[in-house]
Amino acid sequence: MAMAATADASRPMTRGERKVILASSVGAIFEWYDFYLAGSLAANISATFFSGVNPTAGFIFTLLGFAAGFAVRPFGALVFGSLGDVIGRKYTFLATMTLMGLSTFVVGLLPGYGTIGFAAPVLFIACRLVQGLALGGEYGGAATYVAEHAPHGRRGYYTSWIQTTATAGLFLSLLVILVLRINLSPAQFADWGWRVPFLVSILLLGVSIWIRLQLEESPAFKRIKEEGRHSKTPLREAFGRWENAKVALVALLGGTAGQAVVWYTGQFYALFFLTQTLKLNPTTANIVIAVALAIGTPFFIFFGWLSDKIGRKPIILTGCLLAVVTYFPLFGALTNAVNPVLEQALEKSPVTVIADPAECSFQFNPTGTASFTTSCDVAKSFLATNSVNYSNQAAPAGTVAQIKIGDKTIASFDKVKAGKDAAAKTKAFTDEATSAIRAAGYPAAADPAKVNTPMVVLILTILVIYVTMVYGPIAALLVELFPTRIRYSGMSLPYHIGNGWFGGFLPPTIFAIVAATGNIYSGLWYPIVIAGMTFVIGLLFMPETKDRDIYHHD
Repeated sequence: MAMAATADASRPMTRGERKVILASSVGAIFEWYDFYLAGSLAANISATFFSGVNPTAGFIFTLLGFAAGFAVRPFGALVFGSLGDVIGRKYTFLATMTLMGLSTFVVGLLPGYGTIGFAAPVLFIACRLVQGLALGGEYGGAATYVAEHAPHGRRGYYTSWIQTTATAGLFLSLLVILVLRINLSPAQFADWGWRVPFLVSILLLGVSIWIRLQLEESPAFKRIKEEGRHSKTPLREAFGRWENAKVALVALLGGTAGQAVVWYTGQFYALFFLTQTLKLNPTTANIVIAVALAIGTPFFIFFGWLSDKIGRKPIILTGCLLAVVTYFPLFGALTNAVNPVLEQALEKSPVTVIADPAECSFQFNPTGTASFTTSCDVAKSFLATNSVNYSNQAAPAGTVAQIKIGDKTIASFDKVKAGKDAAAKTKAFTDEATSAIRAAGYPAAADPAKVNTPMVVLILTILVIYVTMVYGPIAALLVELFPTRIRYSGMSLPYHIGNGWFGGFLPPTIFAIVAATGNIYSGLWYPIVIAGMTFVIGLLFMPETKDRDIYHHD
């Protein structure tokens, strides 16, 4: 299986190399598939495992479970990265895949709240934590394993196949769910159909384990272990020594942070924007996203291949720069193509929130457990959720917040002060405010007859191509930054802090910015600022790595 480090980069891929890439990629696809199911099926999970609380709280706890998976990814990177540098790449990322598959399968079997009570949500969140830990170790192992098998001069191309796996896993999860929804009644899907994607994962796990068991250890790691030069304390060596720690810091701020926000904006937030902001039918939104992913995914391979020719750095940084320059016009064009009625209302029907600034919170809620109860927060949350732009007008201290829509003024309320009447006041306020924004021209949903589907797919494809630019070469870049003895640990932590935290918490950050500023596009400043930071830091401090000899970089 091992091949010479100086293998001719122009020769065809060998059968052994194809097997390495296939085994690593297929396993990673299934891991991402498993991981994204919890987000895609949040409503069904909430109804099953959190039925003992009110529906809103149940959905919040479901999102907490999803967020927990992102939050623990860096810790998984530390645990499994260390194991990968001590005992080897092969067995470590075999273990991560097994943990991911089994925890996903268990979710499909878990009894609901009605059967086992509070144990149901506790066990669900425990499964999500195991999934996050496993994913934290999987990516670094797969990328390192493939790169250490690749001939010099082709690492970008070889590892780019790993880079398709997150998108392919998301695509596969959406596809399986769509097929089930089409073939089952809504009642059947809600009762048991939503469990099928989780249960199917055990078959995918079996195939992946069978393939990976046939692989050998990576030649680079095998060599240093035989020579007794592998690290005994990789975490201390990778992050306890400044010469290595600063490389990880540059990799994070000058590479993976910007890559992560572009990735999550182009795929996750684009879907959120279509369904939650533009009120597009969820099935239609899933279809157009899936089409864009199908068109854009080959570009992961293209940009990985191109990075072997011109370098990793220019492609990743160009993707970040394009995002900075074009996100506002692209999302504006998306509004025009999906919901032109909303676009007209945003222009012709200005809304003002009149409130005491001291009452207005920055509604950042990454875990879904925070409570925003003041009259200002209630008003702003309603408008942000209903995609209504508004300006902010300061009111004297102690003033109850008001929403002014045209010549109509609606008083908000404080949920805490309302006490036992909070539910009734929430309904009365919501009904009155909803009636007012509908009268002002804000639509309840996008009109299917007015959706410009080809334009929507084109814009989404452009966003996905940005994703492929920043993500296609990143695995090769991270592998080449670190020596063999600490490579698994060194690359995994900055990758998962970037993608688990900067990227994973992008949706709640964007919502908080939108609610604070009163503009449905203002949340885009978050990915724009982070991508801009990565462009500057990467340009100044990130070395070009494509010509490094990783086989003798110990």
